[in-house]
Amino acid sequence: MSSCPAEFEREMGCTPAELSHWLPGAAAPCPVSPRADGADVAVGGGQLRLRWQALPPRRIALLSVPRLRLRFAFEGVDEPARLRFMQRFDLYTQRGGG
Repeated sequence: MSSCPAEFEREMGCTPAELSHWLPGAAAPCPVSPRADGADVAVGGGQLRLRWQALPPRRIALLSVPRLRLRFAFEGVDEPARLRFMQRFDLYTQRGGG
């Protein structure tokens, strides 16, 4: 990731419970305030409003993969800080394969 817009959406292969469990580590050292539909994360002098929505699972033959739509909205966070946050978030939430 070489740039990070202030607002974007993505899809992840996890459940809301899994993401809620990972988020404190993925956002560290930034404090996380959980919400029913996501979380607010204090990033530097600004904030990330992270909202999610469970989607129907993706099915491939007998395999079922949970799906979650995430909306990232950074407010008052400059691009270098957004990039640092997202690099850690992506590394922390990355699942191994193979």
